[in-house]
Amino acid sequence: MAYLFSVTVLWAFSFSLIGVYLAGQVDPWFSVWIRIALATLVFLPFLRLGQINAKTAGKLMGIGAIQLGLMYVFYYHSFLYLSVPEVLLFTVMTPIYVTLINDAIQRKFNASFLLSAFIATSGAIAIRYNGIDANFVTGFLLVQGANLCFALGQVGYKHLIGGRVIDQKSIFAWFFIGALLVASLCYLLFGNSEKLPSTSLQWGILIYLGTIASGLGYFAWNKGATLVNVGALAVMNNLLIPAGILVNLLLWGRDADLLRLSLGGGIIFMALILNHYLTKRFAVKIQ
Repeated sequence: MAYLFSVTVLWAFSFSLIGVYLAGQVDPWFSVWIRIALATLVFLPFLRLGQINAKTAGKLMGIGAIQLGLMYVFYYHSFLYLSVPEVLLFTVMTPIYVTLINDAIQRKFNASFLLSAFIATSGAIAIRYNGIDANFVTGFLLVQGANLCFALGQVGYKHLIGGRVIDQKSIFAWFFIGALLVASLCYLLFGNSEKLPSTSLQWGILIYLGTIASGLGYFAWNKGATLVNVGALAVMNNLLIPAGILVNLLLWGRDADLLRLSLGGGIIFMALILNHYLTKRFAVKIQ
């Protein structure tokens, strides 16, 4: 859980940084490409070609292409239609996708995992349920596309790598290479070279997001996903929502209902505790 909690704190800043300094100012296709390119450079020195076979490396590239490449395509464009709190709100379905995708892979139904996910989702909704604007449909669909990609990737990685005794940092560059292929193609086809970063602040934010938030963040998150059960993983996906809103409130002075924030965050923590109890009580196998 330490990995997932640490990355939650790290990623809580990313929403606001993108929404405040990049969205609508820097070409989103370039933002996606440079962020993934930098993350790839972080892990290339650790790559050991003999650690996994070509088939497994290909699967890892596919996971990266979906979880990071395609996810960022949806995610960055959603900020053009939604505010930071709305993007956070619409990520509440991710835990449901995580549990359902895992059940589909295993061809069985884990009621305790799904219960934890639904409780976490209700906590997230309690935090920021408010009015929506005319861009709701487009923004909502973009965020759901991002949610599906993120859920597919982390569950896929968990099943591919979770049972292996391996130094994960020595193979994780394959993940970013797969994502980089998608990002490079998208930028070549749709990118706007006239909307590159124009200030040192924007470049600094992109460097931070690429090397730290994406590079170290996705490695730590996916490694953490292999160490917990799917119920806990689903709940942790929604813990990011109160953390992100709290950062948005404290650092950028955005309005937020502190009562709702406290209530929703408490519900999400309760879901995490319930998942832990049910796992022990009914001997749910961690897989």
